[in-house]
Order: sequence, then C-alpha cells, then structure tokens
Amino acid sequence: MNSDPELKAALADLYRRHTFGIKLGLHVESALLERLGEPQRAYGVVHVAGTNGKGSVCALVESALRAAGLRTGLYTSPHLVRINERIGVAGQAIGDADLLSLIRDMAEPAQAVAQQLGQEPTFFEFVTALAFEHFRRKEVRIAVVEVGMGGRLDATNVVEPLASVITGIGLEHTAYLGPDLPAVTREKAGIIKKGRPVICGKLDGEALQVVRGIAAERGAPLILAPERVSVSLVREDIHGQKVRVESTDASYGVWQLPLAGRHQLDNLATAVAALETLQDTLGVPFDAQALRKGIEGAVWPGRFQVLQDDPVVIADGAHNPQAAGVLAESLERLLKRKPVGLVLGMCADKDVKGFLGAFRSVARRLWIVPVRSERNRPAEDIRAAAEGMGWDIVSCDLTTAMGEAEAWARQSGGAVCVTGSLFLVGEVLEMRGGSGGQGGGGYGGKTQG
Repeated sequence: MNSDPELKAALADLYRRHTFGIKLGLHVESALLERLGEPQRAYGVVHVAGTNGKGSVCALVESALRAAGLRTGLYTSPHLVRINERIGVAGQAIGDADLLSLIRDMAEPAQAVAQQLGQEPTFFEFVTALAFEHFRRKEVRIAVVEVGMGGRLDATNVVEPLASVITGIGLEHTAYLGPDLPAVTREKAGIIKKGRPVICGKLDGEALQVVRGIAAERGAPLILAPERVSVSLVREDIHGQKVRVESTDASYGVWQLPLAGRHQLDNLATAVAALETLQDTLGVPFDAQALRKGIEGAVWPGRFQVLQDDPVVIADGAHNPQAAGVLAESLERLLKRKPVGLVLGMCADKDVKGFLGAFRSVARRLWIVPVRSERNRPAEDIRAAAEGMGWDIVSCDLTTAMGEAEAWARQSGGAVCVTGSLFLVGEVLEMRGGSGGQGGGGYGGKTQG
C-alpha cells in the first residue's frame, strides 16, 4: 500500500471523488484536459474497448510495442492493490512522487472545471486526465488506453486514436449501456473514429453487424482479427500455453503465451492484428522477433493467475456470466476435473445467479466472503442464488475462507479458485504480499494471465 503520509492524504481526497458517482459523458473530461493543455494529443493512442479481454489485449499490445523499442504508456482499470497499477510508462508503474505531484498539480484545474460546469470531475475522470498528463511529461510515443465503461461516453473517448480495438462483447452495465446486445455494442463501438482503423476480435453476429455499420458510417477501415490472424494451440497447462501464430502477412512460428485459457488465443489474435495494422497503415516499426519477445514477456495479473501449485490456488477477476463460463471451462480442462472450491465475493450490480450457474458442474464447495467495496453484495443474496447447486456453502471472512479452502484442497486433492470480483482478487494479492498490474517496479510479478 502507499505509505507516504502526504500521498495517503492526497489519495483520500482523490477517492472521495467516488461519491460523485458514475457520470457518463465527455464534457467534464474535455474541459479538464483543455485546462491542462490537451496532453492526450502529444502521443499516439491505441484505444481498446470490450466486455471481456480488453485488459489482456492492452497488456499484450503494450508489451510488444515496448519490446520493439517504442516508449509506451499503459492505462488500465481497475487496480488490484495500488492505484499506481493503472498508469505505467515503459514497463514501470507511476512512482509515488510523480503521483503525488500530479494530484497536486491537477487540483486547481479540477476546481476550475467544477466552477465552470457546476459538476466535479469524478474519480475516473480525474485519474484519466492524470494518466494522460503523466504520459506527456514522460514523453511517451504510444499509449495503450483501456476504456473504463462502454466507450462512446467513457472519459477515455476524448482521444483521437491511431487505431481502435474492440474485443468480445457481452451484456454488462445495462443500466448505463442499454438493455440488449446491440445497444451495448453501439456504446462500445463509439470509440470508432472517422478514417481510423478498427480491429475487432471474435464477435457474435448481432454485435458484428452493429460494428460493421458504425465503421462504414465513419469511413473507418475494419479489420476482423479472426480472418487476419490464426492462433492454434500446441500445448497448455495452468501456467500458460504454447501456440502457433500465423497471419495473412506472416508466419510467426511457435510462441510461449504466458496467459492461460483458450480465450486468450482470441485475445492474442486480436493483439497481433492490431500490431500488424499499426505497422501496415501507420508505419510503426517492429520485427517478428520483437513481437515474439513482447508477447512472451506480457503479464496481466488477476486473470487465471496461479498463486501457488500445492495445492493449486488460482485468482481470476471474472465477474459476469460470460467470463464465468470461460473460467469454469478453463478450470475443468486444465485441472483435469479436480474438485474445485470457490472463494467468492461479488458486487451488488452483478448477475450472481448467472455467474454461479457456470460453475454448477465444476465446483464442489463455496466460501462466500465480503468484498472490500461499498457495493458489496450481502452473503445471504449469494447463498440464495447458490441454493440448489449441490454445494457445501460457508459464509465467513476472507482469511478464514482461504485457510479452510486450502486445507480442503489438500485433503481432497482439489484446487481453490478466488473469483467474482477484481476487488476480491486484489485483497488476496495484498494478503499474500504481492502487487497487481503495474504495481511495484514493473507491470507485475510472476503471473499466468
């Protein structure tokens, strides 16, 4: 955790901006960046939206660009342990001194915007502007920027990107993004800009139709990653997978992808298609060896991250039914049908019944724990949703749950999976003395996805 008293006080003020809620729209962010001198125009941007996979794609693209010798920025959310994880330059998380300096420097512009518009910048708006200014001060050449929520009205959508990337899309945040898949897709496709290429991962027919229409309206060249790049599995285990990568432009051979789970093959195809597009249309230079080095060196904590091998303990921040289905399938296949105990906490705005249903045939026991968030979902709600699954269910604190789950896994020859919320995954990493994302000195420690 951040230990400097001055920084702690500054962060406390920053976190109070959470009380301003979620306010989708670009006018506050645009006004704040204008007062900062439009820092987001000082470098190229790769802008990434989607429901699942966007963080993994960001990590892969940034790592490859960095390996090619470009000075990179990376902006992702949320953080797992420290806010520093959200913002990195050249493989290094923002340092505490820079973070404190930026928070102080932005206080006056934020106050001026609040007076001008009668609306305070939210936490996410403030941090997004802070990241963009940090990238300018550190003379970044290309920043990889992950959308926070949706796309069209997300605070990050003030950028004019070199390329936009859209990963898989599913129903999420329906209160903000719309009631069905076409509505959600329209919001996410809002990052498509006039004349700028858009790279799409694997999309369902309805979602792809919406993206095609918006790209055509805006004259944005559309690159479909599944048609351009083929990633086939050679070998896999819980620590990653060996894959063969081919594209319409090149045969890359066999790579060691450090991210586990078959879904990461789609994410890798999307990342490679984005990197090739940057090279082909925008003259961003890199060679095949640098590409391989970058991909093999990518880290993305909290996503099928193996915390220990005996017994196996895995942390995965899945928090919607689509991600739960992918996680459950990966657990069943990679653990070779070992019994699985879930340590689970969720936020109140998530589909808990749909989430738990994915694990019906995989899990044997469930430990329900609170999430360290004002949006924590009560244990009784989760228990009610889990009734009828045939599981032994316990409600307790996280420390007790982890101890009991590991003991059960040793005795039964099973495995433990911590899931349901990135907040919860962050708590477990902190408990074990680790950091997530770009925390510490770099973009994470040993991680498997």
